[in-house]
Amino acid sequence: MPGCWSRKGPAFSLLELVFVVAIVAILAVLAIPRLSRGTKGAADSALVGSLRTLRSAIDHYAAEHEGRFPEWNQFVQQLTRYTDSRGQARTNKDATHIWGPYLRAVPPLPVGANKGKTGVRQVDEASAGWIYDQTTGAIRANCSDAEVDNAGRKYKDY
Repeated sequence: MPGCWSRKGPAFSLLELVFVVAIVAILAVLAIPRLSRGTKGAADSALVGSLRTLRSAIDHYAAEHEGRFPEWNQFVQQLTRYTDSRGQARTNKDATHIWGPYLRAVPPLPVGANKGKTGVRQVDEASAGWIYDQTTGAIRANCSDAEVDNAGRKYKDY
C-alpha cells in the first residue's frame, strides 16, 4: 500500500537510540570542562612566552652594555629604541646609538587583575603589568598571591 510505513530493512530500536544519546552526553560532560580550560591555558602559555621575550631582551641588552641591565624608569625606551654604550636611547640609529632595539613593544600582561597592562615598575602599582628589578634584571608578572594557574602555581612565580 502506498503511503504506509513498512519495515523493509534493519532499523535502530529505541533502546539503541537511548544508548547513543547517553554516550554522546557522557562525552559532552567530559569535553566541555576541558574546552573551557583552554582559554586559561592559552593565557598561561602567553605569559610564559611574554616572560621569555622580555627576559631575552633584558639579557641581550646587558650583554651589549657591559653587564648593566636596563634602568626601570627607562625600560621601555632602552629596549624599544637604539642605545649608545651608556644606555641613552634614540629613535634613529646613528654612529653612537648602535645597539637595539630589543623589542618592538612591551607585551601586555595576559593574565590576572592587571591583564592588558604594559607598564613596568619596581613595585606593584595600578598601571604596572610587570615588576622589574634593575639590579638583577629579573622581571615577573604583576599578579597577587591569589592569582594562580590550573596547577595552583602563582603567576608571579613564573
